[in-house]
Amino acid sequence: MVRFGLTVVRHGETRYNKDKILQGQGVDEPLSATGFRQADAAGVFLSNVKFTHVFSSDLLRAKQTAAAILGKNKFCRDLEIKYDARLRERKYGVAEGRPLADLKAMAKDAGEQCPSFTPSGGETLDEVRERARDFFEFLCQLAVGLEQKEPGGSSRSSGTPKEQFVFPWTNHCSEGEPSSEGSGSSKMLDANILVVSHGAYMRNWIGYFVSDLNCTLPANLTKSQLSSVSPNTGVSHFVVKLENGNLSKPEITCVCLNQDSHLVDVGAECVASKVF
Repeated sequence: MVRFGLTVVRHGETRYNKDKILQGQGVDEPLSATGFRQADAAGVFLSNVKFTHVFSSDLLRAKQTAAAILGKNKFCRDLEIKYDARLRERKYGVAEGRPLADLKAMAKDAGEQCPSFTPSGGETLDEVRERARDFFEFLCQLAVGLEQKEPGGSSRSSGTPKEQFVFPWTNHCSEGEPSSEGSGSSKMLDANILVVSHGAYMRNWIGYFVSDLNCTLPANLTKSQLSSVSPNTGVSHFVVKLENGNLSKPEITCVCLNQDSHLVDVGAECVASKVF
């Protein structure tokens, strides 16, 4: 059995987010002052989580967020962040750098709904999902490779099988929090992976988990919450199982989706756009 944790975080706010202007891939804005505060807050929230791997979109807003999160971590500040173009935001073509209202107008003129509309030069939702699928399969292969390097699952120097990881998740009853002792429960995993990406990409990726891989969701999650875009630095956590290292049938449990409790004192709006 291969088992790994996957924590996915949206980047912090940029001034384009605040002004509801599409960034996509062609606009590489840095974080705003609020965005840096959000990233630091996410880092504090995740400060006791020991990550084994960190991946980030290669766009600046994601790179800055990943660096800020690791900078607050008590265990892995020096862990290498690996940048991957497969984690980039959806490409919006001619709509990039323009107000969200313009994209909605383009969709209306084309007789389509905004989230599924593809502007000229942009990516279709299927193309984004293919990128997400490809990256997730890469993560599964990574986890299987780690387990195969440890015959019997217990070749770490301590002699303890696999690793223990401490999570801050609260108010949910999925197997990401294995006991009723409150937050901070530990769990054995082969790897614990942090990914920093973008709103529309993450919504598409989670849609792939649910529709294609039958991801188990928290019982109290509503359809509206499932379809909404994460707030800036919203945190989602999943536990992935691969029985006998079988890459074709991963079992995914969503522990929490778009968690934003760390933003309470940041002073930024936590309402996400429906598109980007």
